[in-house]
Amino acid sequence: MKIYITGYGLISSIGQSAEESIASLKNHSTGIDDARLETMKGYKVGAIHFTNEELRTKFDIKTDSSRTALLGMIAAKQAFKGHSIRTDIKTGLISGTSVGGMDVSEKEYQNYLNEENHNPDNYKHHSSGTSSEQIAKELGVDGFINTISTACSSAANALMMGARMIQNGMLDRVIVGGTDALTKFTISGFKSLMIFDDEWCRPFDESRKGLNLGEGAGFVVLESEQSLEKSKKTPIAMLSGWSNASDSFHQTASSPDGHGAQLSMQEALNVAGLNPEDIDYINAHGTATPNNDLSESHAIKEIFKSGIPPFSSTKAYTGHTLAASGGIEAVFAILAIRNGFIYPNLNFRNAIEETGLTPQLKFSENNDIKHVLSNSFGFGGNNSTVIISAI
Repeated sequence: MKIYITGYGLISSIGQSAEESIASLKNHSTGIDDARLETMKGYKVGAIHFTNEELRTKFDIKTDSSRTALLGMIAAKQAFKGHSIRTDIKTGLISGTSVGGMDVSEKEYQNYLNEENHNPDNYKHHSSGTSSEQIAKELGVDGFINTISTACSSAANALMMGARMIQNGMLDRVIVGGTDALTKFTISGFKSLMIFDDEWCRPFDESRKGLNLGEGAGFVVLESEQSLEKSKKTPIAMLSGWSNASDSFHQTASSPDGHGAQLSMQEALNVAGLNPEDIDYINAHGTATPNNDLSESHAIKEIFKSGIPPFSSTKAYTGHTLAASGGIEAVFAILAIRNGFIYPNLNFRNAIEETGLTPQLKFSENNDIKHVLSNSFGFGGNNSTVIISAI
C-alpha cells in the first residue's frame, strides 16, 4: 500500500514557512545565534524570535498553551491547510515531543521559588500529551490522538506509526510530526552531558564538540489512496520507507560502529523496495556531537559502500530541535524532491579522521531527486529512518 503525503508545514529559527526556510537554506543563513532570553544568555541556540503572544496573533491562534503546543499548532495548521474534517475519512494526529510543556513549568516553578504569583493550575500544560491534545483541537481532530516521546527520533517515529496505522486500516489520514520549544532544562541537561557547544556546531567535522539546541515544529499529512478518492487532494510525495532499530548500546550514546543506524537504514530501504544506489540525498541526523557523527558516518559507509550519495546535516541551520527534528527534516526532504535541492552542511572544514567523509558543502538546485533518506536517532539507541520519495 502506498502512503501519500498531501500537506506539510514547519516553523524553526530559519523560517516560519517553507518559503522562508528555503530562502535561508539557499543563502547559507543559519538561525543559530546568541540566546536573547536572560535564562539562556551565553549560549548559541536556534530560537524563534517571537513571543508566544506575537506568534498567536500572527497565526490567529486563540488557545492558551505551552510554547511547544503553540509551535506545533502553527506547523500542523500549515500542513492541514486545504483539508477538511469529514465523517467518512478516519483522521488522526500523532505528535512527537520531548520537552512538552516544560517552558511553562519552568516559569511557574520560578514563581513558586520567588513567591511571586504562583499558579499551580499552569502545571496542567506540563504533560507531553497535553500539547498533542491541544494541537488536535486546533485542527478539529477528535478521533485518534497519540503522543510519541522517544527523544530525538520522536517525529520520525510519529511518521512511522501513522503509516502503519493507515496500512492496517485503522486510519485513512493522519497528521504526523513533532514539536519542541527551547527550555533552560534541556540546555542544562545537554551541558551536563558535555555535548553542548558554546560556538556554532560543526556536523561531521573533525573539530566538532557538540550540538546547538533549537526550537520548532514540523508536520506532514499522510493519506491512503482511498482517502485521496474522497478528499480529492493531490499528493506531493510519498512516505515510501521507514524503520526503527533500537541497539540499546548506552543511555545516551550511539553504538560506536553505528550498528543500530545500519539496521534502521537497511530496513527502511527494504520497506521501500529500494537499493542504496537509489537514494539521491541523505539528510543525516548529524548532531555535531563526537559520538553521533562518527557512529553515523560508519553506518553510512557500511550501507552505501563506495557509492555514498550527497549527504548533509541541516542542524547547523536550525539547531537540534530534538523531537521536532524528524518532522522538520521530513519537510526539508519533501522540498528537496519538489525543487531538486541538496542542502549544504554548514561550518565544515576537515573530515573526521576515522571515516574521511565530506558532506555537501554548497546549496545545489536543479537536481533530479527521487528518493531522500532522513535519519533521526534518539537516546537509548532509538534509531529511526524514513524515506521520502517522488510520486
